[in-house]
Amino acid sequence: MRAGAHSDTWDGGLQEFVSARPRLFGIAYRILGSAVEAEDIVQDAWLRWQNTDREQIHEPAAFLTTVTTRLAINLAQSARVRRESYVGPWLPEPVDTTQDPHLGAERTEAVELAVLLLMEKLNPIERAAYVLREAFDYPYKRVADILETSDANARQLVSRARKHLGAERKERVSPAAHRRLLEGFLSAARTGDLSTLESLLTSDVVSYSDGGGIRGASRIPVVGRDHVARYLKAFAPRFWPDTEIRFVQANGRDAVLVSRDEDPLALMCLDASEAGIDRIMWVMNPAKLTPYVLSLGA
Repeated sequence: MRAGAHSDTWDGGLQEFVSARPRLFGIAYRILGSAVEAEDIVQDAWLRWQNTDREQIHEPAAFLTTVTTRLAINLAQSARVRRESYVGPWLPEPVDTTQDPHLGAERTEAVELAVLLLMEKLNPIERAAYVLREAFDYPYKRVADILETSDANARQLVSRARKHLGAERKERVSPAAHRRLLEGFLSAARTGDLSTLESLLTSDVVSYSDGGGIRGASRIPVVGRDHVARYLKAFAPRFWPDTEIRFVQANGRDAVLVSRDEDPLALMCLDASEAGIDRIMWVMNPAKLTPYVLSLGA
């Protein structure tokens, strides 16, 4: 009888965890910008949940959210140090959002690659506050409880994060306009069409190539319309021949997967405002690209 009761408790714990899991992953992923690290955090949260006296927990989802957020903040603090020694530009790990467009959240906020990249400039506490409030719509009091701070400070953390992201990123174009820009850019990049590239790019455009030191990617960001357009023109004859192109979804936006002989070479993602394309992100590091491609299936 005792064994049966234990089994019921364990099953209940499992069901509550499975129910909360998409949200827990969504929180950890946004704070860390890494699907692999987010999975590790969720696994750690599960172990803590197993080792907790669950009869004392009145709100399992709230408990799991708090544990996950705090674990993610701790890992983000050490990840900042590791990323300082990363070879070349660091980009977030892409995720396929076709199955869960909001990635466990109330809103799609803070899931686009460009936003995750900009959020790296926030400290981990600011990032967590922004994610909890803007993506998951938690009241400020709940954000304050999770972060062990005051309501006023929680509001200030979110406000600072909003201001930083607002200063760094203009209003985005619609999904349809984004797709048109992506198709136009792809055509011009493949043919090295300098004048079309220049017409699509903003004056302060930045191209980031994340090869992690493994691929032959640029070790520094390429900045400015003229530099980026000429870089892409020079790059075209070496990169594009014999490649296969597949339009995919990554982090809530249309993107392009480039392969050769069924070997993925790069995931190309754009960020654009009404003024044009202002960020080009090439995810080429196999450690980030391979899991994303596998998640797409056939």
